[in-house]
Amino acid sequence: MQGKEEALMSLTMTIVMLISGWLAVAAAMLWGVLRITRRHHHHPVQSAPLAKTDKPPVHHATAH
Repeated sequence: MQGKEEALMSLTMTIVMLISGWLAVAAAMLWGVLRITRRHHHHPVQSAPLAKTDKPPVHHATAH
């Protein structure tokens, strides 16, 4: 089999391609998560001021 050369990728190039592919996937996932969180961010809504009462308003803890 003389004259027939195989085109093999070097080990260094293989490692570089694996790392760059992993970074591309990680960046795409991060971009997607940031896009979703920015889209679903709820801004606090200020309600109309209530009439003055003797007791201060009670604020319940929220899980959000």
